[in-house]
Parts: sequence; structure tokens; C-alpha cells
Amino acid sequence: MTLAPLNPALTHWNGKNGLPDFVAVKDEDFAPAFDAAMREHDAEIDEIAGNPEAPTFENTIVALEIAGDALSRVSALFWNRAGADTNPTIQGLERDISPKMSRHYSKIGMNEKLFQRIDALWEKKDTLGLSLEQTRVLERHWKGFVKSGAKLPKAEQERLAAINERLASLGANFGQNVLADESGWALFLEESDLEGIPEFLRDAMAAQAESRGEAGKFAVTLSRSIIEPFLTFSERRDLRETAFKAWIARGENGGGTDNREIIRETLALRDEKAKLLGYEHFAALKLDNTMAKTPEAVNGLLMEVWEKARVRALEEEADLAKLIAADGKNHDVAPWDWRHYAEKLRAEKFSFSESELKPYLQLEKIIAACFDVAGRLFGISATELKDVKGYHPDVRVFEIRDSDGSLKAMFLGDYFARPSKRSGAWMSSFQGQHKLKLKNGADGEIPLIYNVCNFAKPAAGKPALLSLDDARTLFHEFGHALHGMLSDVTYPSVSGTGVSRDFVELPSQLYEHWLTVPEILKTYAVHYQTGEAMPQELLDKVLAADTFNSGFATVEFTSSALVDMAFHTAKEPVSDPMAVEAKVLKDIGMPSSIVMRHRTPHFQHVFAGDGYSAGYYSYMWSEVLDADAFEAFEETGDVFDAGVAEKLKSQIYSSGGSVDPEDAYRAFRGKLPSPEALLRGRGLAA
Repeated sequence: MTLAPLNPALTHWNGKNGLPDFVAVKDEDFAPAFDAAMREHDAEIDEIAGNPEAPTFENTIVALEIAGDALSRVSALFWNRAGADTNPTIQGLERDISPKMSRHYSKIGMNEKLFQRIDALWEKKDTLGLSLEQTRVLERHWKGFVKSGAKLPKAEQERLAAINERLASLGANFGQNVLADESGWALFLEESDLEGIPEFLRDAMAAQAESRGEAGKFAVTLSRSIIEPFLTFSERRDLRETAFKAWIARGENGGGTDNREIIRETLALRDEKAKLLGYEHFAALKLDNTMAKTPEAVNGLLMEVWEKARVRALEEEADLAKLIAADGKNHDVAPWDWRHYAEKLRAEKFSFSESELKPYLQLEKIIAACFDVAGRLFGISATELKDVKGYHPDVRVFEIRDSDGSLKAMFLGDYFARPSKRSGAWMSSFQGQHKLKLKNGADGEIPLIYNVCNFAKPAAGKPALLSLDDARTLFHEFGHALHGMLSDVTYPSVSGTGVSRDFVELPSQLYEHWLTVPEILKTYAVHYQTGEAMPQELLDKVLAADTFNSGFATVEFTSSALVDMAFHTAKEPVSDPMAVEAKVLKDIGMPSSIVMRHRTPHFQHVFAGDGYSAGYYSYMWSEVLDADAFEAFEETGDVFDAGVAEKLKSQIYSSGGSVDPEDAYRAFRGKLPSPEALLRGRGLAA
């Protein structure tokens, strides 16, 4: 049997400024391309490992940095499609390719000759005259090989490889099950069911119904951009309950998409993996080489915030109960009531509602605001290339140039929800920035970065209107994108977001602060019908309400992070993950009126791969940093202060993982922060 001819569009990108020709890549091209690219990578690894010359940084570490270019390109295209525009063919390939890739990288990580070369360099690193960045790169490779089992006996290496392969399969299945539950559920409503629903949400629900073959009806879906506003505005408590229960039951519905057994097996295998590598538990393995370093440090921060957040949330619940009673109702505050009555309370306390605010938050204008802030802080500019096709018709392509006019990066924005896209929002890259000479003759590469969001797509001819949370999400993900686009390092492995997990959220969360800078809101928050700027009175109310409902939001998040840590520090095998979830929530006094932001059966950060496993806390860890970092601007009296912005760019956004994160933050701020700035920012400080 001969393989189908390989499609060069997968590995030879000749689109605008080095973009792939997305249209030329077909689903059936991936399987043979992965096989060929892995064979090519194997040959490159064998050549490095078998080099008869003594190991040097150049012939071993640099060679590793540029090896596997074809595999990186095929992978980037495939995982983009698997996350943002999947289909049954791609999902089948994902189930096949995930374990295959795990086997491939396990084999490399356990290559004895290769590790001997890296280990020899590590042992004499202080005599090699390496720069700080080179030392960080060498350390990353050495630790990566050790954590891949390079020092283990052969039998234990084989077991570790089998564990990694199985975990890859489980992660792929977990994510696909959540997507199936999300995309397969809809609640179709009639006009008479829409009491309280504002026009923007009616339009989005009508568009969703039509896309599902139910023209003339209105669909509640489990996309956050539909379900959250529905829970906020619908006056029909019975419908809110139905939708909410479906939302929190993703991955826990029985049958082929139920994730509970996947979670149990995943936790068991992660624990076994950690112990094979000499760690007490999986959290110890994952926290090694992070800023937090230990589970005790993580739980210490989380519990300090939890205690204050829980008190605030119970006060908020009491306020909501009064509103319910005033409505003539006699029920407790249930989770499907919270958003609805919180919105009424906000309208009462601050004399504005989300529906009043939303006409001023047009997607187009908020995108422009993102670019404007980046220009003011970092000197870059964006130009949309409307004739360049992205990987889906909804995707928009932008050229990013530096202050001197030179090409800095390419940026793609994919903003609307669709059934083929997994939920949430994320940043990723097709290609990272670096300055090494590649085998294809390229002398360094510019970053090719993309953002994926899940905003409700408006009906034809209508503008996309965002909630304030949506707008924050857009700024957050663009902050990640800037981390990738402003990268200025030599080596690919420390480029852009190649930093420790609890530092990676700093650039994104910090960037959110500029959304609510009055100067930005006055310029970009304009009414979609009249073009008039948001009235000063409404702007003042929005800013005054900035910490409204913060107890609820903090409890939602912190409970999820505490459950994540409990799973991965357990002293005994977790036989019933749902029982562990329930016990943790009981022990910390979780209010019955609030649920975790991500319940365990659909906690994709933690179980659809291990990216944020024992790491969901990192959003809060980074928030301690970002709250303090924004205060650096506020202290100058100018939130666009050029001197602070230049330090932020050079020490945080451009340095990637070339510097230890603590050292990078100290270089920017002169000190490490305490949680006080976070508590002040959330309105939880005494």
C-alpha cells in the first residue's frame, strides 16, 4: 500500500507573509502528513543523537530547537481545526493522532544517547559561556527530558510512555464529549416564551434556531454567549432552571459522552506518572518550575481569597433574597436565579442594566479599542487584509506592524460561536517568533497568532453586540496575542507564551484593565444605532459597579481551583471524582446558590489535556501580579505612561521564557506583589 501524495500546503506556507494556504488543506491530508512529518523528525533526532562530535550547545540544543519543523506545521494546522472547526473526520483523526503523537515524543524523551548529550552540557553549563537565554533554553530541555523519564530504568520508561499515550487519548475523548453535549442540546422557544429577553438576545437566539433548522423559533444553546444572558434576562424561572441544569450537566449525562470514568482513570494515571518520576503527587510534578512552587503556596492564596469572597457572596445572596421576596416569591436563591436577580439588583443599585450597556459595546469597536491600546502602549498598528482568507469564512486576518513600519506579526481573529468550535476562548499560534536559521533557509520567523472566541453571531445585517464580560474576554485574549506578537527572543522554546503556567496569564489579565479606562470607553463605547458615545452618567455607573457581584464571581472561580488542587494532591487514588468534588465544596462551605465555574465533568482546562491541571489557580496567581502591575501605571497619573509601558514591553511581553518569571517581574516593578492589590481590585479588601 502506498501513501497518498503529501499535500505541500501543510508544510510549505506560501500565503501572505508566510501564512498557510488554509483553503488548500483538506481533512484527508492530515493522516499521511503526520506520518511523514514524524518520520522526518525521527531522522533528525537520530542525527543529533548519533553525532560523533562532542556535544555543544549548537550541535545539540540549537539542533533540537529547529528539528521537527514539518511536524510543528502539520500539528499547528490540525489542532487549530480540531478546536475551532471540527467535524467527525477530524475528531476520528484526533482520537488516532493524540496517542500517536504521545508515543512519538515519549520515544524522543527517552532517547538515551540524546539525553547523554544534553546531560553532559547540563553538568558543565557554568563553563560553557552561555547567555542567560541560552542557559534557560538548556535548562528547559534538560528538565523536559528528565520529566519524560530519561533517567528511569527501561521498564519504567515503557510504563511512563504507555501512561502518556493513554492520557492523550483520554484528554481527546473528554473534550469531544463536552463538545457533543454542548452542540447537541438546544431549547427551542416560541415568541410567548421570551418575557424579559432584550432584542440583541432575541436576534442571536433566532439566528441559532435558524441554523438548527428551526426558523421562526428561538434557541437557547449551551454556548456561554447565549446561556448566560438568557439566565440573566429571562423572566421564566422554569426555563432558566431547564437551561441551567443542562449547562452544568455537560459531561455527566450518562451514555457515550459521560466523562466521569475518563476523569477517574485520568487522575489515577496522573498520580502513577508523578510517583514514577519521584514526586509525591501530580500537583508536585506540575508545580515544579512554577512561581508558586508548592501546593501549600497555592492553597494558601486560594483560601485567603476564598474566606473574603465567601463572606461577600453570602451578603450578595441575602440582597438577592430580598429582591425575590419583594417580587412576591417565596423560593430560595437557586443557581438559576442568581444572574437574573443580580441584574435586577445592579439596575436598582446603579441605575443601569446589561441591556442598557450592550448597545454601546459593538464587537467592531472593541476590536478597534484593543488595537488602539496596543498602539498607545507598544507602538504597533494593525491593518485588516480583507482579501486574505483565514481557516473559516468568519476568520479575519490582520497585518501587525511595528512603530518603524516593519512587519511584526500576523494576527487572525475568530470571534463567533458555531457548533464545530469548542467552547471558551483561547489564543494560539501557527508559528512562534524566533531568530534561528532554519533548514529551509529562513532566517528567523515572525509570529502567526490567532484568537478564538465564542460570541453570539448576530442575524444578517445586524451588528454583534457584546456584554461587558465578552468585551473583557476580547481584551484578555488579545493580551495573550500580544505576548506572542511582541516576543523578541532567539530560541523558539522560550518564545512568546513559553513561560510558566502561573505567569502566562499576567499579560492577558493585565491587558483587561485598559478596557475600562474612561478615555477608551469614551472613544469606543458608541451606540450602534446613533453613533453617540456612552453618556458620562452611564460611564460613571459602569465604573462604580466594577466590583458588583465580585463575591459570586470569585466564589465561582476559587471553588474550581480548590477542587482542581484537591484532585491532584490526593493521598489515595480517587475512586469517585464526583464525591471528591462534593466533599471539597462541603468542607469550604460552598454556598448552595452558586456552582463551580467549571464543574468537574466539563472542566476542560484540567481534563481535556493537562494544560491547566493542578494549574487552574494560575489565573488568580497572575491576578496578584496584574493588579500590582496596573498600579504601576496608576501611580504615574497616566495609564499610558511611556516609561512604564516600555519596561512592560521589554521585561514582560517581549522576553518570553528567556528570563525567570520572578526576575522578569522584579525588573519591571522593582518588587514582588502581595495579594492586597488583587483584593482591592475585586473590592474584597477590608
